[in-house]
Amino acid sequence: MGRTVLVTGGTGGLGSAVTAGLLADDWRVVVPYRSAAELKRLPEDDKLTTIEADLFDPHAVQACVAAASGHGASPLRAVVNLVGGFAMGGRLHETPIEEFERLLRINLRPAYLVCQAALPVLIDNGGGSIVCVSAQSALRPFPGASGYITSKTALLGLAAALHAEYASQHVRVNTILPGIIDTPANRAEMPHADRTGWTAPAQIAETIRFLCSDASAAIRGAQIPV
Repeated sequence: MGRTVLVTGGTGGLGSAVTAGLLADDWRVVVPYRSAAELKRLPEDDKLTTIEADLFDPHAVQACVAAASGHGASPLRAVVNLVGGFAMGGRLHETPIEEFERLLRINLRPAYLVCQAALPVLIDNGGGSIVCVSAQSALRPFPGASGYITSKTALLGLAAALHAEYASQHVRVNTILPGIIDTPANRAEMPHADRTGWTAPAQIAETIRFLCSDASAAIRGAQIPV
């Protein structure tokens, strides 16, 4: 029997590498997108299903999960939450509340809604894997990104709550904590940064592939630096 994974943010700098890797592992991969231009970043593959969706809208999220779970021979067994955003700015007293709330919304709302919709399906299918993406800065903050760091710290809390609530039903929830990912968006945001220690998306994708696989069945509730 096949298996399906829902990858949000699957067309992004990290997401396109994750999507390609999971397809290579013979997953059926369902990827929501906002603009048709994003699809150019994805490989052509019979196992890839794309669906236009606004992941901040609960009804659109339900439609994505329905698309991922309506393929009878290939049950939904994994969810990868990659939607998020990063921004640098001033210190907290220099940061407008609107910017703070924007980062909370983009880094938390899609993950919450997607997990909320997908969990009943995962449970009905006998369990599976949820992978969330926080950041190393949630544990080692730096100045000028209070909204981003707060939102990524809250995501750790969400993942921990999901682990506490659903581990007994064979849903394993793990979080990876990347450093700075070497994506075009991060290069544009930090044009003068030293990129020596940045990590390539394909390297992080390898960890996500493992966490989705049955080989990671013993890893539950983990926070994994990558």
